[in-house]
Amino acid sequence: MKKKAIVIGSGFGGIAVSLRLKKLGFDTTIIEKLDDIGGRARVFNVNGFKHDAGPTVITAPFLFDELFELFNKKRTDHLNFVSLEPWYRYYFHDGKVFDYSSTIEKTNSEIIKFEKKDIEGYSKLLEQSKKIFDIGFTKLGDQPFLSFIKMVSLVPSLIKLKSYLTVSQLVNKYLKNPYLRKAFSIHPLLVGGDPHTTTSIYLLIHYLERKWGVYFCMGGTGKIISELKKLMIENNIKIKTNADVKELVLENNKIKKIITEKESISDFDLVVCNADPPTVYSEMIKGLKIKSPFKNPKKLLYSMGLFVLFFGTTKKYEHVAHHTIWMTERFKYLLNDIFKKKILPKDFSLYIHRPTATDTSFAPDGCDSFYVLCPVPNLQGKIDWDIESKKLKDRIVNELSKTIMPKLEETITDVFWMNPKSFKNDYRSMYGSGFSIAPIFTQSAWFRYHNKDSKIKNLYFSAAGSHPGAGIPGVLSSAKVVEKIIKDDFKL
Repeated sequence: MKKKAIVIGSGFGGIAVSLRLKKLGFDTTIIEKLDDIGGRARVFNVNGFKHDAGPTVITAPFLFDELFELFNKKRTDHLNFVSLEPWYRYYFHDGKVFDYSSTIEKTNSEIIKFEKKDIEGYSKLLEQSKKIFDIGFTKLGDQPFLSFIKMVSLVPSLIKLKSYLTVSQLVNKYLKNPYLRKAFSIHPLLVGGDPHTTTSIYLLIHYLERKWGVYFCMGGTGKIISELKKLMIENNIKIKTNADVKELVLENNKIKKIITEKESISDFDLVVCNADPPTVYSEMIKGLKIKSPFKNPKKLLYSMGLFVLFFGTTKKYEHVAHHTIWMTERFKYLLNDIFKKKILPKDFSLYIHRPTATDTSFAPDGCDSFYVLCPVPNLQGKIDWDIESKKLKDRIVNELSKTIMPKLEETITDVFWMNPKSFKNDYRSMYGSGFSIAPIFTQSAWFRYHNKDSKIKNLYFSAAGSHPGAGIPGVLSSAKVVEKIIKDDFKL
């Protein structure tokens, strides 16, 4: 009899592990709470405006190539990844602009506008980032961390790489200009971490971008989901939507039954959760005695929440780049308010996605489509989002109108938003966090949720909260880790 696998959650990590399990010969079924697959990467369509709901930045494209190659197909026959220029445009509080570009030469020409000496510092920063990348991504990114002994064996390398420092501390060693320090410390926020507390291991993102580039998929990340869905259907992966998991029933240290709103499923050999691990342990597995602090949601630190504002405009803002980082004067103290104090500040920093800069199909003719992401406290903060969401929307629109998007109040249309309550309700993310648990050192590698549960024999994780972490490269690599463990477990 063919072995059967159930995958709970259909974000990129769930889709990738489903395809890998199918290639291994498993009869695979994926279960999704929402009405279509994609998870955070779903798509909203409103009056001719299209919005990718979640991830918008594509890096490490080879990870998508691998999924198509499993079935002897070429990703390039199905998806068109286009390189962006600049990768990101930083707009600072006083109107200064810094373009982080696809070549070192262009980037250096931008650095010199702020501090000539930091050209040498950036070169050294990139060199250090490569050293971290060579260990953190190349050697460890798709390797299981099921043994503490393996973690201990890496301690000398991690110390040598200065992983005990935070991203901000390491960046500040190489760069002196305060604007550039902010710009080159921002990457941990893309995976849910405060640069001032996130381990410098995540500085590898700098070199990852330099090695493979920063891309946009024509049609958006929703196009990636639709093409991967076709690949799943072609290879007989079963897809069940509108199926929220209520309970994972344990018997003799194995999951024996999955109870959804619609049915009870008991015919399977293994379960892979693309769902948020803290939610799985605290809400889906009933009566579980949690002894390990790594499984107790109350003892973990979480990523920030997200307020995501979606809207169209009845004119085009041609000078707004595809990716813009709009930064308030405060940085460290703003993030301290969000991550530690868990209060909603009056100011904010923003990530602005304007896909129509590259792909005009996202909006009607003569219009633009926008997605504005604002880091906010997660639901551990005592914020009434039913009241504060509109206030925050109004403040964001007002500030953008005064700076990079003149008269936005007159051109904005079809406005809606998601807040941490939305993330909790739609994605069952613990405390409505945007990226599961925070990427601090004591929640990384072996200290992060393991890709295989140490006690429950048939439970695996391919998710942002499990090793190696959040972000598209993280969850796609997580699927590779699970594949390796399952091949070993089932002697494949």
